[in-house]
Amino acid sequence: MNVKNIIKITIVQFNPYWQKPEENRNKIQKLLEKSFKKTDVIILPEMFTTGFTMNVKEYFETMHGPTVEWMKKISCKYNSAICGSIIIREKEKLQNNGKKGYNQGKFKYYNRFIWVNPSGKKFYYDKRVLFSFVNEDKYFSRGDKRIIIKYKNWKILPLICYDLRFPVLSRYQGDYDLIIYVANWPEKRSYPWKQLLIARAIENQSYVIGVNRVGNDNNNIYHSGDSSLIAPDGKVIFTVSQKETVKTLEINKKDLITFRKRYPFLKDREYEYL
Repeated sequence: MNVKNIIKITIVQFNPYWQKPEENRNKIQKLLEKSFKKTDVIILPEMFTTGFTMNVKEYFETMHGPTVEWMKKISCKYNSAICGSIIIREKEKLQNNGKKGYNQGKFKYYNRFIWVNPSGKKFYYDKRVLFSFVNEDKYFSRGDKRIIIKYKNWKILPLICYDLRFPVLSRYQGDYDLIIYVANWPEKRSYPWKQLLIARAIENQSYVIGVNRVGNDNNNIYHSGDSSLIAPDGKVIFTVSQKETVKTLEINKKDLITFRKRYPFLKDREYEYL
């Protein structure tokens, strides 16, 4: 067995305290200490420090703020990458009328997926499709870039919650092995969540992981979790509902490569029409 092909993923499905970043960091730390197994990646839900709040001006952080520093410490402690999304504020960069450098414009707020390696190296992805149904687009700025994170011989595509409904964002371009979705997806729409995770795996012949929260938020919206790991053929390897869970799962890149070679459907895509 080639250990370079194997990656261990730890799903952290929990019920966050509403708008209490420090308490949530402490809670996650206790959950990890209680149930932790050796792993390569720890995945936290969308907006894991606050819940899905639009109070961006009160609960924003920066890329040098307490949560990112906490992620660096956790990553170093467990020798594992850690990822999830939080509210990040940045100043808009404006062109300086043809001169070198930029002027600083107004503040922008992002629902940002942050990935931290044990070395301290960071990667980030800003949510591209904002959930206008609850006015997320009125408070957050839209991301405009797709990123691929290379880690432990794997190529990983990070996406956030509502992105799941738009397959063009995850369309395979020969560039990844695993999709990670972090979410605050309500229980009343859990059926689409579960079916779309399967669909994204099948259409891209990729492993897919969705990590969701559980419990009621401050708007009395209930979340059943349903965090899942899906195989490239669409089979559900693992799923958990209704309860806080820390679960470590193992996947093998060799199985992915074998499956794609056996069923080379992806080569038939007409990319010029996409």
